[in-house]
Amino acid sequence: MNIVIIFTVRLMLGVISFLGLMMAKPTLGDSTKGSLREVIVSHTDGNGILQLFRMKEDGSGSLQLTHSKRACRMPAVSPDGKKLVYVKQVEHSLSLWLSDIDGKKPHSLVSGGMNLIPSWLPDSKHIVWMKAQPGKKGEDPAGNSQIQIINTETGQSRRLFSDPELIKFNDAMPSVSPDGKKVAFVSKRSGTFRVWVSNLDGSNATLISSTKDQDESLKLPIEQKVPTWSPDGKWIAHWEGVEMIHMSHFTGIKNPKRDQQISATFSVWVVSSDGKKRRKVGRGDDPTWSPDGFVTRAFPDREHGGPKIMIETKLGEKELPIVPRKRNWGRFTWLNNTAQLELNE
Repeated sequence: MNIVIIFTVRLMLGVISFLGLMMAKPTLGDSTKGSLREVIVSHTDGNGILQLFRMKEDGSGSLQLTHSKRACRMPAVSPDGKKLVYVKQVEHSLSLWLSDIDGKKPHSLVSGGMNLIPSWLPDSKHIVWMKAQPGKKGEDPAGNSQIQIINTETGQSRRLFSDPELIKFNDAMPSVSPDGKKVAFVSKRSGTFRVWVSNLDGSNATLISSTKDQDESLKLPIEQKVPTWSPDGKWIAHWEGVEMIHMSHFTGIKNPKRDQQISATFSVWVVSSDGKKRRKVGRGDDPTWSPDGFVTRAFPDREHGGPKIMIETKLGEKELPIVPRKRNWGRFTWLNNTAQLELNE
């Protein structure tokens, strides 16, 4: 696997370190045995290939949706609960694939290049995603990326931002707000990667989550990545820390102590959509939101031999055992209420 794919896996999947949990809303979510929600998870099968599986949040009832010879990751369910988009490795490329919610009728939607982090618009017809261009060895693919939009019914696609003043920037990792009017993304237009929020056409772009420029002890830049909206559109969760391009695997210079210091900077923050309220969630990476508006967290667990995923409930934290022991993973997504009702009929 080439260096771009390896680095991209960390950026989008949080393999080395994951998200620290804390809810953004003042009341806790709840999930009892009688109302277990469903998720679609990317984790390795018995042959070590990332596949998509649908299951209950307690890990029961696991049903394999894909049987690919290459990795399938980054699943995203359409708002109407009928379609599933995901990233599939094809040779040395990462393509977008579309299927029914049960994994049937899969077909290539976007091929060629590095296509990552698909995000649905509320109409369940359009998808935005990050298209990374080939870069130098060890280079952050987000630094040479564009945000694209595609009509899944016609196959027509274009760059999301079209204004001449906007297309000169490299933007990446889009997440569309629940009402479809805003998009959160990351960009270096201010110098280092920061989370921005703009109108869907890119106008009125604003820095949304203020932070310091560099880590004081490491003397390396602090960056922000993978923003994601809460279901009510009031909050944005994102990763923040020193990027792993400064770690031994990418520099070629072994320095375990420095690697540990860098990974210790990985953290998740939640910021209000107007940027006025911001607080640290905890150490980790790869934030996601449950349907009732709670940030899940995942972190490497040596005893488990893979990620351990936690979520807050009215009774306190509980584990989401959705990744089998000693298995790698490639993110997960919650099924919305519509999808769950249809699947249970």
